[in-house]
Amino acid sequence: MTDIRVDDLNIQSNTVLISPDVLKAEMPISEKAASAVLTGRSVIRDILDRKDPRLFIVVGPCSIHDTEAALEYGKKLVALQEQVKDSLYLVMRVYFEKPRTTVGWKGLINDPHLNDSFEIEEGLHIARKLLIDLSEMGLPLATEALDPISPQYIQDLIAWSAIGARTTESQTHREMSSGLSCAVGFKNGTDGGLSVATNALKSVSAPHRFLGINSEGQVSIVHTKGNQYGHVVLRGGGGKPNYDSVNVSICEQALEKAGLANNIMIDCSHENSSKDPALQPLVAENAANQILEGNKSIVGLMIESNIGWGNQAIPENLDDLVYGVSVTDGCIDWDSTEKCLLGMHEKLTKVLPNR
Repeated sequence: MTDIRVDDLNIQSNTVLISPDVLKAEMPISEKAASAVLTGRSVIRDILDRKDPRLFIVVGPCSIHDTEAALEYGKKLVALQEQVKDSLYLVMRVYFEKPRTTVGWKGLINDPHLNDSFEIEEGLHIARKLLIDLSEMGLPLATEALDPISPQYIQDLIAWSAIGARTTESQTHREMSSGLSCAVGFKNGTDGGLSVATNALKSVSAPHRFLGINSEGQVSIVHTKGNQYGHVVLRGGGGKPNYDSVNVSICEQALEKAGLANNIMIDCSHENSSKDPALQPLVAENAANQILEGNKSIVGLMIESNIGWGNQAIPENLDDLVYGVSVTDGCIDWDSTEKCLLGMHEKLTKVLPNR
């Protein structure tokens, strides 16, 4: 029995949430979607193992707030994949949860109506439906594993996951990642340092036991096997970029010293682009040039891209939202995305197989 004098003094209420099993029973993964997930995970593992010479490119909106626009973007990505398939493997960025430095919109799962109503159960349904629809197009999908509980609801549809700069140092997220079924990219710390990421990679590869929930929504002791497909994501930090050849070399040395695989992904956004979307294609071009000059450690890129350019604040009247434009970080538009990736394809098609 709770003693109200000492317990839950700042808790206003608790609402029982649908269990992962029930949500999956209501919205089961189809064979077509499952095939896309399995293929996506397999290709990414092969790229990290150097069995597939291509680069994998995690590309898409900073965050999803409009499922109609996300589906339109997905269709465009499917068509572009056919054009670049010999050199690039495109993975759609489908981020539903946003870490906030202070406060702000927390993403589609937490607040699907963008109005602080926090209809989380509805958000889980909307998110899962979108993931199924995109997977049935044949797209591999990526997301940020931010909340330690939500993976039970959607990770069966994810081919690659990210751990953000704010949470790479979190033991909770390292333990959770050790049990994920897909490859996981750990971003360097917000100060630009590499030690939190290399420590995370050591941790994620090991087995862990921790408190979590099972598929029935019960609090459980989770025992993981360890995830052998963790890798680092360079995103800049401390007000400086770290995608250039010098910083990539420093990262290679840090990985070698730690006894870790020399797999590096370049995040073209965040401080690598000084948070200016117009600079993202230049970062991608620099990474491609490093490969042309002999780099063997860069295995992928991350690009924040949407149908429309830039970003917008969430207006009081949601009818005033501009279609296909981010409500979080600024993105490059589709035409710029297509030009960037076709340019990389042209540069790297003949180089990558001999890498």
